[in-house]
Amino acid sequence: MMTQKTARITNRKAYRDYHIEKTYEAGLQLKGDEVKSLRAGKGNLTGSFAKMENGEVFLHHMHINPYKYSQEEGDPVRPRKLLLHKLEIRQIDAKMSQRGYALVPLKVYFKGSHAKVEIGLGRGKNLYDKRRSLKEQQAKREVQREIGEKGKR
Repeated sequence: MMTQKTARITNRKAYRDYHIEKTYEAGLQLKGDEVKSLRAGKGNLTGSFAKMENGEVFLHHMHINPYKYSQEEGDPVRPRKLLLHKLEIRQIDAKMSQRGYALVPLKVYFKGSHAKVEIGLGRGKNLYDKRRSLKEQQAKREVQREIGEKGKR
């Protein structure tokens, strides 16, 4: 039996602002009420980033709304530990030591009963790269629109 992974929360600006070279799937260390909020889709990746600290990877500025039935008052943007293999952490650390690389969270989803984060290792795009990407997307949309109109005739 294969578990289906569905993207619940995505970072739409990540692919616009970064050239993503490699992606990693990491476990996300959460508290009980945070899991319930994420299952309800009450999270936001905008402005969040991952960072190496003492040989571990942490996700910063990911906002998870407090669960409405919870008695605890927690910090919605606290740093959360990402669970990765040692080899993956070493690879990330080697790339992050080079100039211009960033760890960007791409999406948060559940795989079975475990919360997962897909993080991407990428370089920031320049303004002209962003413009070129937008032009390519618009050209693809135009082609698809033309194909769709010809199919209806």
